[in-house]
Amino acid sequence: MLARDEFVARFGGIFEHSPWVAERAFDATPDISLTSDGVHEALVAPFRAASQAERLAVLQAHPDLAGKLAIAGGLTEDSRAEQAGAGLDRLSATEHARFTGLNTAYTEKFGFPFIIAVKGLNKDDILAAFESRIDNSLEEEFETASAQVEKIALLRLRSLLPGEDNA
Repeated sequence: MLARDEFVARFGGIFEHSPWVAERAFDATPDISLTSDGVHEALVAPFRAASQAERLAVLQAHPDLAGKLAIAGGLTEDSRAEQAGAGLDRLSATEHARFTGLNTAYTEKFGFPFIIAVKGLNKDDILAAFESRIDNSLEEEFETASAQVEKIALLRLRSLLPGEDNA
């Protein structure tokens, strides 16, 4: 069993730059099962219960894929590793220009960056998703991006903790 400050220190970054998710999760359920599934379930509850503005802030905390932060080395370690795993750190100039154009168009339309759980995907998969999702409505895309944030959180937790079967 972890104390609140230990829990927040360990899991406060699972939802990008949003430690309030871990704080609220612990406050609601201090006896959280320290498995990837248990912590994920605990973290997702306050994210889903949060106000639209709070959820939007979580979406806005995510970096652009292959964007300026990646080039400048300003990504969180998790984001850097995730983007590198999908090959986004090895784009050609043409590919980078395509990502930049899509990032700009997407953010202008929706008010938050394009978010996708990149694990297991390559740059072509990501571009295809980008191009299909940019035609979504704001409501549709807000929910899709939120679901992707939850999926990213689960993938991050699975790299840190055992699953239910391994606890």
